[in-house]
Parts: sequence; structure tokens; C-alpha cells
Amino acid sequence: MQQALKLPGRPRMPDHQPCAPSAIRPFDSVQSLVDFAGQPAIVSSALVIDQKMIDQFAQLTHDKQWIHVDRERAVAESPYGSTIAHGFLVLSLLSYWQASCITFPNANLVLNYGFDKIRYISPVPSGSSVSAAFALAQVTLNRPGEARCSWKVTVGVQDAPRPSVHADWQILVRYGQG
Repeated sequence: MQQALKLPGRPRMPDHQPCAPSAIRPFDSVQSLVDFAGQPAIVSSALVIDQKMIDQFAQLTHDKQWIHVDRERAVAESPYGSTIAHGFLVLSLLSYWQASCITFPNANLVLNYGFDKIRYISPVPSGSSVSAAFALAQVTLNRPGEARCSWKVTVGVQDAPRPSVHADWQILVRYGQG
């Protein structure tokens, strides 16, 4: 039987442009996750998403739309004035950003369980410094030592007026034998 621990209102999120990353926050048990739910978001390290990374992603996924890979055309025709990162590239970096600020010592399984909601709010121009903020909104106890965590994630480009992505990310964490 699953037990959801709901909290009143939304978790407190920082401005989408944090000044500095948070210290790495360890969650060494289900109880530590439960205790943290509803607290202010944990902020990742920044990562520059440059044209080389965008081009490599385009090659890998076969998504070579000009707005991502053709710099000259993007400067001339794009409303953004440059190439922009693929939305799926930005989304795929959530694991990197999470690992830069959150750890799960003592866990024998940490699994991407999917997304309940993803919204691309504004573009990520090539060359942008980007970070993410992770707010733990809810912890659902699946069985002893195992929980599904609902993270409210905001991805932001440094100095941008709005965030780039909002996502509700589900992560399954299992501790101990099981």
C-alpha cells in the first residue's frame, strides 16, 4: 500500500537564477527524504550548453533542425538571434544537475521514474550557463525502505528574465536490501 505524504501548498522555490549552487545535500534514508519535503529548493552547479554540445546531441538524436545547428540561418531568421539547445537536451541534463547537488548514500537503487509535467518556457541559447533548482514536493512510501519522490524542477539560464523549463520529475529511491 502506498502512502503519500502531501504538504500544504507548493514547495518554496528560489529565484530561477540562483547566485551560487547549494552544498551537496545527502539523503541517506527514506526518513531523510520525508523530513526534507517542502523545504527550499536545492540548487545545482551551472553548466555551459555550447554549440559543440548541441551539435553532438543533434547527431545522436538525428534532430538537425536548423534552429539548433545552423548558426548563420539562426542569426538571420530565428526570433532568438542564435541557435538554441534542443528541449530534450536540456531535459536530459537533469541527471547531471541533480548529481551536482544531491546524493543518495546508502541507496541501492535510484531510478528515473518519469515526468508528470514538463513545460518549456523559454529557449536556452547556445553558450548559455544553465543550472537547475530541485524542490522535493512529495514523498510516497511504496514499501519499507522505498519511496517515490516528486521533485519540482526549475531550469534557468543565467541572467534570463524567465526560467527555461519547469518539470515535475519522479524518482524512485530504494535503501537497504530489497
